[in-house]
Amino acid sequence: MNVAVRGHTATKQASEHFDVLIVGAGISGIGSAYHVQKQLPGTSYVILETQETFGGTWSTHRYPGIRSDSDLHTFGYSFKPWVGPPIATAEEILSYMKEVIDDNDIARHIRYKHRINSASWSSEQNLWTIEAVTTDTGEPKTFTANFLWMCQGYYRHSEGYTPEWKGMDRFKGRIVHPQTWPDDIDLTNKKVVVIGSGATAATLVPNIADKCAHVTMLQRSPTYFRLGRNAIEIAEELRRLQVDEEWIHEIVRRKILFEQDAFTKLCVSKPEQVKKDLIGQISAVLGPDYDVETHFTPTYRPWRQRIAFVPDADLFKGIASGKASVVTDEIECFVENGIQLKSGKLLEADVIVTATGFNLAALGDIAFEIDGKPLAFGDTVTYRGMMFTGVPNMVWVFGYFRASWTLRVDLVADFVCRLLGHMKAKGAKKVEVKLRPEDHNMPILPWIDPENFNPGYMMRNMDLLPKRGDKPEWQHSQDYWTEKDEIPKTDLDDKAFVYG
Repeated sequence: MNVAVRGHTATKQASEHFDVLIVGAGISGIGSAYHVQKQLPGTSYVILETQETFGGTWSTHRYPGIRSDSDLHTFGYSFKPWVGPPIATAEEILSYMKEVIDDNDIARHIRYKHRINSASWSSEQNLWTIEAVTTDTGEPKTFTANFLWMCQGYYRHSEGYTPEWKGMDRFKGRIVHPQTWPDDIDLTNKKVVVIGSGATAATLVPNIADKCAHVTMLQRSPTYFRLGRNAIEIAEELRRLQVDEEWIHEIVRRKILFEQDAFTKLCVSKPEQVKKDLIGQISAVLGPDYDVETHFTPTYRPWRQRIAFVPDADLFKGIASGKASVVTDEIECFVENGIQLKSGKLLEADVIVTATGFNLAALGDIAFEIDGKPLAFGDTVTYRGMMFTGVPNMVWVFGYFRASWTLRVDLVADFVCRLLGHMKAKGAKKVEVKLRPEDHNMPILPWIDPENFNPGYMMRNMDLLPKRGDKPEWQHSQDYWTEKDEIPKTDLDDKAFVYG
């Protein structure tokens, strides 16, 4: 029987040991598991997942119309061709993930309903000890692992972010957050107000417009959107030519990534041109008389916050039809029958949906200890957004905002597998990152530059996240097109890596 270790204190509770412990069975965890099996055969691993099934976001979020806002040719895995429309429903994404799990016999490695409470590293034993509890029975479980692979995402699944507005207790209707959408809600002939202007609001509004009496999207300030067909012409043409799906997947991925790179650079070099083009698409749908200046002209340059793709312009067609509308204003207070705005206008509502964002959760709200001392991630410095100074044998998957999250899942997985292979060749039991002598006077900065990217959920809780430096290796640049070349070339014997 293995002996569980928490810090330096041994307990007698039976534990299971694995070479690698993966936290989370979402898009990151399943992708990482595939790479472990493929690249490091014989490596024992387990995936611990709090929910009762796989899928992460695509399983827990159940609001009407939930869909990706990245194309599935790049949001899908590099190793698994995507054959459906580029913007996919949660159901389609879950089906795709299930095929990956079934095709690679991953299910037997997943422990569902396992909530992790703590993770403790012992330098004496070079082991992580994970204390978990089963959510259905409350039974404590202990695991030990040589390496910890954090794939749990960056927000709290149990609750979304809803600001505290004055008078919320006075409202006689129902207040709902999309992240915890209730099964029993009926919007038929109801007046609905959706607070928010991001991808969730843009998805929800057109998907409930036909059922409601009317739906209003209430935003404090406008957001950028991109419009287009939910189809990719080159993929359709290659299928007509009966080209193998694996070839199509690779060709389409490369085309999309090339175009995304060009668009991202254009947002920086010619922001006014991009702004004009994006808003022009909306004007073309809504017509010349619609006030796009007020409702769809953001004050910031494109790509300082995520740009949501609106397939087939469904949000704007809903507005043009009169079934949906947009109000740009600020909330004074909630009243019995709706929302009183600062302009003096009253928005009547039976149901208010707060599509107001996430609660950031640094590394899954797990209590971390290093040799018995509590770990504050905000005090560490990140190595390429994957590893942290003073935290041995651990990697975190934090994806991209301007490109598909999953692109980084593949990149990080390749890096981890190479690192574990390198450790084995060296006979090392431990690796951690450390600032080098040449980094001693490097500025230590917040996780992300707010001038570069500044969504509210990041700005509210930036102190929870690790710090970055001003050198490429000590930050998560959010630049896939550079990282795809740099990370595979990482010198694992660089002085930033300390082995033991």
